[in-house]
Amino acid sequence: MATITAALVKSLRDQSGAGMMDCKKALSATDGDVEAAVDWLRKKGLAAAAKKSGRVAAEGLVAVKAEGNKAAVIEINSETDFVARNEQFQAFVSDMAGVVFENGSTDVDAISAAAYPGSSKTVGEVLTDNISIIGENMNIRRAAILEVEEGLVATYIHGAVADGLGKIAVLVGLKSSASADVLAGLGKQLAMHIAAANPASLNEADLDPAILEREKQVQMDKARESGKPENIIEKMIIGRMRKYLEEVVLLHQTFVIDGETKISKVIDNAAKEAGTDIELVSFVRMELGEGIEKKEEDFAAEVAAVAGS
Repeated sequence: MATITAALVKSLRDQSGAGMMDCKKALSATDGDVEAAVDWLRKKGLAAAAKKSGRVAAEGLVAVKAEGNKAAVIEINSETDFVARNEQFQAFVSDMAGVVFENGSTDVDAISAAAYPGSSKTVGEVLTDNISIIGENMNIRRAAILEVEEGLVATYIHGAVADGLGKIAVLVGLKSSASADVLAGLGKQLAMHIAAANPASLNEADLDPAILEREKQVQMDKARESGKPENIIEKMIIGRMRKYLEEVVLLHQTFVIDGETKISKVIDNAAKEAGTDIELVSFVRMELGEGIEKKEEDFAAEVAAVAGS
């Protein structure tokens, strides 16, 4: 039997939003398996939804570089938000988006080995210099590139601290012969929606089958607890899964800007107005610190430890 620690209970509470005692019961019922405990809480109706990642806690910046039908985005982390306001750090992150754009590689090791713009040093060497000068650890975490054969890759930065730098970056690839102005306007609106709604995939076919199956199982277990016959449960599941897809699949989501139109219809309407086809090929959403759990310092315990030493 796993030991149910306070830290484990807190982790589950952060992910599920359920009460402490309910979290403890869920962990006891699932032998300390946090993921299974989230499902247990959902089946009991004690958690609204399972979060896809832990609390976001890393600091730093994300940056974009875009030109026409191509764009790049990169995330570089620092220890504190204070560094994100440092002009030297901001200039470095902005330059790094350009490095990814020009070199065409999203591999972190390859990025580190690339030549730094206007310098005889590599990116990795300049990063080391910055760590020494600024006095805080930093790292290149991830990067992405999006390109379309014809059309435009639109970008949007949420929580911008400078041009092309902020907390959430979105790239939207639109394939079309429509004018750049038309695609830029549509692309920005779609990117703003993606930043807010955080879709799991572009369409149903791209959705991870494991995520889909897990959701279906949760909904089936909840439906069976209602005591209804299997034929009724099957109909209930169809409706619930349809609603789930509307929540997580971009083309099925309701446009946050008007609160009523499906994203697929928004694109169709724009295409009709432009008099040519417009296809949303792909998107990238990169949120600073997504999936990284920050170590929480216990200041009182630290003071007590120092006092006792």
